[in-house]
Amino acid sequence: MPGRAACRYLSEMTDFLKVQRPSCDDLGVFLLSLQKCGFLELYSWQRQRKTKQEFCLHDGPPYANGDPHVGHALNKILKDITNRFYVMRGYKVHYVPGWDCHGLPIELKALSEVKGAENLSPMEIRQRAREFAEKAIEKQKSAFIRWGVMADWANCYRTFDPKYEANQLRVFYKMYDKGFIYQDYKPVFWSPSAKTALAEAELEYNEQHVSRSVYMKFPLLKSPPKLTSMIDGSSPASVLVWTTQPWTVPANQAVCYMPDSTYSVVKCTTTGEYFILAADRVESTAAVLDTQFEVLSTCVDLADGSCAHPTIPGRVSPLLPANHVTMAKGTGLVHTAPAHGMEDYSVASHHQLPTDCLVDEGGFFTEAAGPELQNKNVLEEGNEAVIQMLQAAGSLLKEEKYVHSYPYDWRTKKPMIIRASKQWFVNTASVKAAAQEVLKKVKVVPTSAVNRMLEMLDRRTFWCISRQRCWGVPIPVFYRKNTGECLINSETITDVIKIVEQQGTDAWWTLPIEQLLSKEAVAKAGGHDVLDYVKGRDVLDIWFDSGTSWAHVLEGTELQRADTYLEGKDQLGGWFQSSLLTSVAARKKAPYKTLVVHGFTLGEKGEKMSKSIGNVVDPDVVINGGEDHTRDPPYGADVLRWWVAESNVFTEVLVGPVVLNAARDDINKLRNTLRFMLGNMAGFNPETDSIPASEMYIVDQYMLHLLQGYGSKVTEAYKEYDYSKVVRLLQAFCSRNLSNFYFSIIKDRLYCEEEKDPKRRSCQTVLAEALDVVVRSFAPILPHLAEEVFQHLPYKKGKGVFRTGWINANSAWKKPGIEEAIEGACAMRDSFLGSISGKNALEYEVIIVIEPGLLFELMEALQAEETSSVSQLNEIMMASQTTLLSELPKETPTDANIIKGTFLINLEGGDIREESSYKVIALPVAKAKCPRCRRYTSNSASTPCPRCLKVMAGKGSV
Repeated sequence: MPGRAACRYLSEMTDFLKVQRPSCDDLGVFLLSLQKCGFLELYSWQRQRKTKQEFCLHDGPPYANGDPHVGHALNKILKDITNRFYVMRGYKVHYVPGWDCHGLPIELKALSEVKGAENLSPMEIRQRAREFAEKAIEKQKSAFIRWGVMADWANCYRTFDPKYEANQLRVFYKMYDKGFIYQDYKPVFWSPSAKTALAEAELEYNEQHVSRSVYMKFPLLKSPPKLTSMIDGSSPASVLVWTTQPWTVPANQAVCYMPDSTYSVVKCTTTGEYFILAADRVESTAAVLDTQFEVLSTCVDLADGSCAHPTIPGRVSPLLPANHVTMAKGTGLVHTAPAHGMEDYSVASHHQLPTDCLVDEGGFFTEAAGPELQNKNVLEEGNEAVIQMLQAAGSLLKEEKYVHSYPYDWRTKKPMIIRASKQWFVNTASVKAAAQEVLKKVKVVPTSAVNRMLEMLDRRTFWCISRQRCWGVPIPVFYRKNTGECLINSETITDVIKIVEQQGTDAWWTLPIEQLLSKEAVAKAGGHDVLDYVKGRDVLDIWFDSGTSWAHVLEGTELQRADTYLEGKDQLGGWFQSSLLTSVAARKKAPYKTLVVHGFTLGEKGEKMSKSIGNVVDPDVVINGGEDHTRDPPYGADVLRWWVAESNVFTEVLVGPVVLNAARDDINKLRNTLRFMLGNMAGFNPETDSIPASEMYIVDQYMLHLLQGYGSKVTEAYKEYDYSKVVRLLQAFCSRNLSNFYFSIIKDRLYCEEEKDPKRRSCQTVLAEALDVVVRSFAPILPHLAEEVFQHLPYKKGKGVFRTGWINANSAWKKPGIEEAIEGACAMRDSFLGSISGKNALEYEVIIVIEPGLLFELMEALQAEETSSVSQLNEIMMASQTTLLSELPKETPTDANIIKGTFLINLEGGDIREESSYKVIALPVAKAKCPRCRRYTSNSASTPCPRCLKVMAGKGSV
């Protein structure tokens, strides 16, 4: 194509690359483009493939309790990039989107605007919660589709689907039957604000929580034998205790000390009282109490001693050894209330102490706590009342505010308590060793995450899976009215599962017990009448809900195991863990082969997103723009996807206007690169016009060599889920190798050679290959842009980029030795361009002088004749003419600027090494500027140069 015609074509070329298509007026064209390539039908199309290669990414269910947010975008887009990569590689991808639909947050939101919600029946609550979840699902689903997420959106999974619930109950019974699930009465994390037990994974910690801590004394009733001779019988002593939870004192059953530690008997110089406390805590405690202690004696064992309860006359609190006692704070003696502490409960179990709970489900003292405390909130007026009782009994030494980390309910954002109650548990102590061994065989990205999950598993001794709510899957257990004994066996569970599979778990609340529990099952358990039993009221923890998703979603996949689970780092203690524990307990294997763990989204300054700060990023606004487009411009879905891909997702992910603007600019630069390649494809058909690599210009062969290496590196980065590396490789290749290097040197060939000249076809062949490889390499990240490029190719129609495979970089393109010739020439070009900085290279001719040797031979391969304006070497030098010599010409001007340099040739893996020196001289050209090719190779400014005259003679036009 003649030069001016080429320029004209570029300016008139299709404008699809000029702007993104996010706005409403462009949406019709955009959707039409997607329809042509079957964009929205891609998932169903690839599921019909006849291949044994399958890739399964199991979607961790997002919670169906709100609008889609930027955290959703990060997660869903990462998954979609992964799936599209595997689709292009020829795999049949298994990806079923799902939603977590049960639980307290949905229940609370559904009832938040209902007057008299506390009077609703369980079924009314369930119905409202279901409707709320369904609306949230539809809103989130629409957003995921708009982000370009590929899936069969008509067939998703929801944890309230009857078949899903039935499969969950099957897993529950398998674990129960194997002894991994049991019922017990013991302290658990309890949310008074939600009136239910919670698991550790459902807690968040407030680092600035303020407790009312107290120092109190427990009068010594029986002195430990080793202290008897040290304490004057006429001078009563007290054990000195510190606690941050005074409200638990009424439930005290013992005082614990650290075995093998030294304890002191001290005399208070202010009051004359005798106290016992840890020797290591004497000075600090005296300072807190604003007094001085005189140490009278010490001992290492407080065994067999006992104290009087500080507020309850007649109750004895024994002194007991316990390894959980520390010397980091307090007095080294720990108040022990078995109903309100995990370690306290362990001590009580070992010594057969009572575990009476004096607190109800709402966090109020019960009648058993006494008339002074009954119906008082333990964290508020109940706490105050206990402190007043200590004061009245003369047991309170000091009260002070104490700021510390304290567990809160992650949903209601209110403080937790520890409270003993009858609950259902998974005995993680009996399964975690197997789970840890299985986990060690799982690939975890990044690798550092596996240690965190192993540590979390190690700390977890049990998992409370029962919740005192009605929006969830019921624990399928019946209780005998007169004894409380539970009934569950293979007959009862089979009957319940059959009903649930047909009617869903609503049946547990709507059907009479006679339809849920058969006479045969009761008889097998030794009972007489079905009506002697009642249905359990607890539901399963939502982590058990979602953690058993493998049993439903992975049906039909290889061994019911996913290739990949990909979620945020919070799931190391959540879904990743609950899935692992349930799978290992039920079937002795992990539900996944690979775990990919990403960070959280933050504002672009690293701060948490907050409406009050005004840094919340709404994905819908990112794509479609806000009310004021000057402030919130419409970026389009691909900018959102680019942001996800370019971010280092294995740490915290920053997002905001600056980040999004940079992403848009990056895509625009990519568009310009694509535009150049696409614009030079007119009249070129790769099937008929391509030039064999062996007949190409050496620089064209070199570009194929680089292209092959680029394709390999990109493929490996995708395999490692390192999409930010993919983006870096893409940007570097397009900017450095294509735009800055290759495009700049081939323009003369493209625009000024005859249209079908092999030299022009040679670089067109490379451009076609480069366009194909580059578009395929970013297609999983920018699917909309990739499909539009393919829709505008003049020679490929119909199938689209995702249906035609992954990068096809021919291994024959790899020619390591070719690098030396091109990179040697580039080194000399850099010397030349550096010597004429800021000036037009075409206004110069270049003389290159190289001593005879390997470097000279390589340059001769690029320019056989001594002087040329059309050689491969001159193309690289970008001058109007290049002369290649082995010694300086005698007529070299004395004032010529001679640039000296060296180039190291390294071939055959280092077997051939030769450092050669060269000289580069830039001289102003003597000839006139060609009006067609703009190079200074013409004899007259009004006459085209010989090359252009020849081309024009063949084409008949300028």
